[in-house]
Amino acid sequence: MTQKPSGEAPTAHRLQRLQSRFLASPVGLGWERGREIELMHRAMGFAALGFLTLVPLLIVVAAADPASGQGFARWLSQALGVSESSQEEVERLFGMPGQALQRTTAFGLAALTVFGLTFGSVVQTGYEKVWDLPTARWHTMWRHVVWLALLIFSLVLFVNTAPVPSDPAWRALLGALGDLIGTFLFFWFSQRLLLGGRVRWRALVPGAVTTAVCMLGLRVFSQLVFSPLIASNTITYGPFGTVLVIQSWLVGVGVVVYGGALVGRLIHEERTARRLQREAEQAEE
Repeated sequence: MTQKPSGEAPTAHRLQRLQSRFLASPVGLGWERGREIELMHRAMGFAALGFLTLVPLLIVVAAADPASGQGFARWLSQALGVSESSQEEVERLFGMPGQALQRTTAFGLAALTVFGLTFGSVVQTGYEKVWDLPTARWHTMWRHVVWLALLIFSLVLFVNTAPVPSDPAWRALLGALGDLIGTFLFFWFSQRLLLGGRVRWRALVPGAVTTAVCMLGLRVFSQLVFSPLIASNTITYGPFGTVLVIQSWLVGVGVVVYGGALVGRLIHEERTARRLQREAEQAEE
């Protein structure tokens, strides 16, 4: 009968103890919750469905926006924060905005709207999984209409109020602060709306703050990473390279949307547990 080396058992015990500590920590708890809701799978579904259903609708809406000279290409370039050379590749990918508006029929616009509502349903399902809520009933679908209209309005406002590179530093800083506040308000209201009011406003604040901050961080990351990738991938893969970068960016947006809500729930639960503990201690005294 063989015996294990003397150092193997203590090493395994230490590893098990480290694993237990990690899982009990906020990071470990977030990791486990993320696995439970299949965060990466949902983010990839968010990106795929968004590119197929929401982007075509936004192309038409952006083409109808008189203040947007380059249509959806300008919208996307503002969100990505790409350089001028990369912006040209994005514009070349989506074509001229006037063509999209002229060739869209009433039936086609209605179909695009229905597809956009489907995307809202996917976001709602993700939020419901984050908060462990049952699926909402069919008669709450009007919330998807309101959410889609709010999303389009927010994008139009974001693009038309975004500072240009020639603006002074104080205006750029003021614009970034305005974007941060606007993003917070949008995701705060979005969670409340899509969840059907089943979660209190106060409980949704941490998730909205986390999502807004992470969206700003994703924009900075896009300027540093995705903007050069668009230029290099275009040389290697042609227009398909730009599609790959945009799709990767949409996956990042999906991670931020669902992950921000998940972190917000963990923060809310931690704050609630501490408050209950303080109340229990005060009651004992």
